Amino acid sequence: MSRDPLIKRKTALSYKTREKTVMRGYNLSDLAEEGYSFSDAMFVLFQGRIPTEAEEKMLTYEMGSFLEHSMSPSAGSAIAVTAGRPNLPTAVAAGVMTFGGVHGPGAAHGYMMNKYLERGQKEGKSVDEIAKELVDDYMDAEMPVMGMGQPQHRDGDPRAEPIHLKQEELGTNGIYHELQRSIEKHFHARRKKEGKSYVGVNVVGAGNAALSDLGFAPNAAWCIGSVSRGYSCAAHAVFQMKKGRAWAASRSEPMVQMLDLSMIKYAGPKDRTVPTQEERQEYAKAQKESGEYRKWVI
Repeated sequence: MSRDPLIKRKTALSYKTREKTVMRGYNLSDLAEEGYSFSDAMFVLFQGRIPTEAEEKMLTYEMGSFLEHSMSPSAGSAIAVTAGRPNLPTAVAAGVMTFGGVHGPGAAHGYMMNKYLERGQKEGKSVDEIAKELVDDYMDAEMPVMGMGQPQHRDGDPRAEPIHLKQEELGTNGIYHELQRSIEKHFHARRKKEGKSYVGVNVVGAGNAALSDLGFAPNAAWCIGSVSRGYSCAAHAVFQMKKGRAWAASRSEPMVQMLDLSMIKYAGPKDRTVPTQEERQEYAKAQKESGEYRKWVI
């Protein structure tokens, strides 16, 4: 029985010499010199190819949308762990480790889509038909339809629909986008028929559809989401380490302070308008010269 020669190798991802670090055949310094972004490098790392401009923009958009979600279990865990003053990566890891079935990125939604798409292909059914089967299967079994609903955004996840629209705008929407849209249609129709309230798509449903259409496998999408939110966990941990007190629930604070997220109050900048790309240079220059930003630096 012949074996794939790659199996004998230590890795097929990268190697380094004194002169360079090569990832998937590309010199990382050359990629940077040519202006390729972090998202481009992520694409090369996971898929072994340079993405089109539209693919890079979609990945950047999706990662940016998922970057932060305020006092979620991941942020709260990073803050709580930092209060004990361990090494900083411990707090970041604690935040990322909260990702599971109801919080953060996951692979289950992607595997669900793949399972039903494969079934539809075998049975000769359309994407819309298989989407209805998916919804009926889950709802008949009284199981939540993955990708639908968000406990904090009961009127609809504000991150989700814009991801769908960005896919359509960039032309990166494919069969996964089509399936997710159909799932939402049949899900809403069935809930309405049963007299139940509206429940919208969440960022995992929209985001995983976008990542799947870009060619990322469910586990790869899971990793990309974890990396994105990991930066947020790191920022919360660093902020607590720099601005907060070690083990804050000591004398003047109640013992539940680190566990009751409602007691963690936002004290950052007031809402600001995001400048357009045309305004960006002048805006950034004025912001830097004013020095106002320094109070928020961590």
